[in-house]
Amino acid sequence: MSSARTKQIKGKLKETLGRTIHDKSMQRHGRSDQLRGKAQEMAEKAAERVRKGTTRH
Repeated sequence: MSSARTKQIKGKLKETLGRTIHDKSMQRHGRSDQLRGKAQEMAEKAAERVRKGTTRH
C-alpha cells in the first residue's frame, strides 16, 4: 500500500474518531490528512504518466 493511501486511511480513521468523541479539531485534521493523501496520490500518478510519456490514463 502506498504512503498516500495510508495517509488517506489514517485521516478517515481520525475523522471518524473525532466525530465519535465530538472533537471538531480531530475531525478537521482527519479530513486534512485525507486531502493530503489524495493530493500525494494524484501527484504520484501524474509523475508516473510523465515517466511513461503519456498524458492520459
